[in-house]
Amino acid sequence: MSKPEAGGHAALPALTLAAIGVVYGDIGTSPLYALKEVFAHGRVEMTPGHVLGILSLVFWTITVVVTLKYVTLILRADNHGEGGLIAMLALASQAVKDRPVLRSRLLLLGIFGTAIFFGDGVITPAISVLSAVEGLEVAAPGLHRFVVPVTLVVLTLLFAAQRFGTAVVGRWFGPITLVWFAALAALGVMHIARNPSVLVALSPHHALGFIVAEPGVAFVALGAIVLCVTGAEALYADLGHFGKKPIRLAWFFVVMPALLLNYFGQGAMLLQHPQNVSNPFYEMAPQWALFPLIGLATAATVIASQALITAAFSVTKQAVQLGYIPRMRLLHTSVRESGQIYIPFVNWSLYGCVVFAVVVFGSSSALASAYGIAVTIDMTITTVMTFFVIRYAWKLPLALCVAATGCFFVVDIVFLAANIVKVLEGGWFPLAIGTVMFVLMTTWKAGRRLMAERLRDEALELEPFIESLFLAPPIRVPGTAVFLSAEKGSTPFALLHNLKHNKVLHEQNLFVTVEHHEVPWVGFGKRVEVEPLGHDCWQVTLHFGFKNEPDVPEALKLLSGRGIELDEMETSYFLSRDTVIPTLAGGMALWREKLFASMHRNAAAAADFLHLPTNRLVELGTKVEI
Repeated sequence: MSKPEAGGHAALPALTLAAIGVVYGDIGTSPLYALKEVFAHGRVEMTPGHVLGILSLVFWTITVVVTLKYVTLILRADNHGEGGLIAMLALASQAVKDRPVLRSRLLLLGIFGTAIFFGDGVITPAISVLSAVEGLEVAAPGLHRFVVPVTLVVLTLLFAAQRFGTAVVGRWFGPITLVWFAALAALGVMHIARNPSVLVALSPHHALGFIVAEPGVAFVALGAIVLCVTGAEALYADLGHFGKKPIRLAWFFVVMPALLLNYFGQGAMLLQHPQNVSNPFYEMAPQWALFPLIGLATAATVIASQALITAAFSVTKQAVQLGYIPRMRLLHTSVRESGQIYIPFVNWSLYGCVVFAVVVFGSSSALASAYGIAVTIDMTITTVMTFFVIRYAWKLPLALCVAATGCFFVVDIVFLAANIVKVLEGGWFPLAIGTVMFVLMTTWKAGRRLMAERLRDEALELEPFIESLFLAPPIRVPGTAVFLSAEKGSTPFALLHNLKHNKVLHEQNLFVTVEHHEVPWVGFGKRVEVEPLGHDCWQVTLHFGFKNEPDVPEALKLLSGRGIELDEMETSYFLSRDTVIPTLAGGMALWREKLFASMHRNAAAAADFLHLPTNRLVELGTKVEI
């Protein structure tokens, strides 16, 4: 599949504009709450020295974490042009595949990071939209009681609109977010012009002096300062959609300047008007601009939330195809873009959790404690994965790998430690979501492995069975039978049941195994692998990447010209529908086996997942004890 850069120079401005809307929506709304949270609850005293120290920390955090780590280093670690934690996990696990113990530990770490991502997917819409709507309190304090209801209305409309897709409104994401960044820069310049001395905070000695003079206060401040880089993971996650160049251009020429100008503008205002510390972002705006700014901020936070929701759909689809999450009902919202999908279960599960977060926490300040821990865990895991990629996949010298990732790891750990202390204040929420998802994902993966082992133990080898079958051949009937089998070389139970009950065999028989690989895309040239078994029977293996659409009938059309001609109306698909029976002597704790059985029972039908035509599908039941 061609990558975005292949579109040439003409596409670059359009891709850069689109990247501003999709990639940077989350980090672009951080000025709404990041600096405010540093001084919230009175933990950090509002003094000129503290303001300059914190601004310096903000500047160097954005420079080190976003510019150097993500934009410079991690964007290079693409998996066939794709990014994101799952792509990184696949890349790292492939790099150490000859080290099984290390590989299994990396897989667990990557799965936990993916699980925590879903916690981030809950917190982002809640804190972003809440922080935007809280501007009503600044415009008119009497409107305080409407903040939560208005937030819930906005979020309800956002999640309800997901089933229609983003094709129609998506074209406005870039322009609206560009206006938002222009507003951020304009507000910042206005206040910096009034107090240009604030720019001395660009010097790192203010950050270092703050840390050395008051390490305890600086440590507390770091727990909130990390909020200025929330959304940095999106840089890498959206790599496949836009490519490196548009993402980097958008960062250096639009996003980073606008963010820094706004943060320094907030600092300049606080130096002159420290009483505005309760909501420095909205206090920057002139009175006449407050309501338009609230509207623009709400639109920007909706766009940021939309990007997270879309990412949740994409990550879920990838995790399903890699075997970490049960199959789910998936709807395509665009006939042109295969990546535009809608997963009802994920959408409404996220919505329920977001509503819970808004109602229980009630304010962006309360949610900020929950937000930081999810962000820092994923940032740390990404750094660890990057080390193994550049060391074992790129084969760079150990000293260089340690130097390249070591400083980032130290920064990540410091930020993580600063947020760990806030677990009881709200950090428990994304951790609870992540833990539940981790248990579900590992249980599903382990259950699938146990099931495969049990089916393998009970299965007959396909080639000897075919040979024995034709010692006394059954009646052949016209048409083609496609038997789906999870294990290559094993006799499908559906074939055994068909022979037992119908006592016939089709003229052509394809024994098809679908394999998903730890790469994003498998091209059509490598999609189909065929082995003749004789007697007009073939073993067919279909290969898909975790971003390919597993369409079996479409893939089988590639057999044309290889001695296998399929007539769609004369082709029947045979599939085993397995029923899982938990047992005390199984390979997992009984509660996990029961959980797996429930997940398996409620998973979307394999026929839908593989795009099998329902009017030509025969399903035969099988019981499997694990």
